[in-house]
Amino acid sequence: MAHVILESDIAHKKMKRLAIEIAERNMGEPEIILAGIKGNGSLLAAILKDLLKGLFAGNVLITEIDINKKDPQICTISDKIDFNDKTVILVDDVSNSGKTLIYALKPFLAFYPRKIQTLVLVKRSYREFPASADYVGLSVATALSEKIMVHLSGNKIKEAVIE
Repeated sequence: MAHVILESDIAHKKMKRLAIEIAERNMGEPEIILAGIKGNGSLLAAILKDLLKGLFAGNVLITEIDINKKDPQICTISDKIDFNDKTVILVDDVSNSGKTLIYALKPFLAFYPRKIQTLVLVKRSYREFPASADYVGLSVATALSEKIMVHLSGNKIKEAVIE
């Protein structure tokens, strides 16, 4: 049975707060690139881009990172963007073990970004890989056997649940 840990209205408030944090921490930057991990990460990046309008004076670009689930070393970026001297924010819905965030960094190693930050809507309290999120909407403690799922409907967060 699923247990709701984040309802739509609270999730939207958390996303607004995350957008404000991004604008504050990156004040003075001419541009930020929101790199959404394919699926929910990309949808959250699009929501963040809209929320950053009026908060962030610079340009906001979006790109998508596609990670092969069977072989996570195969990781590609959807757009040909020069990431040199740019601020990149990796965006995903849930941080479980930190593995996805680690592998999502790989394509950026061919460049010299000014900084790379990470954002997750929901962060679990444990990790197996040395990756932690710079921006977190909600931190939760769960059993290893439980799964966290974020459900989106169009460009809106419907809910986050523990299954």
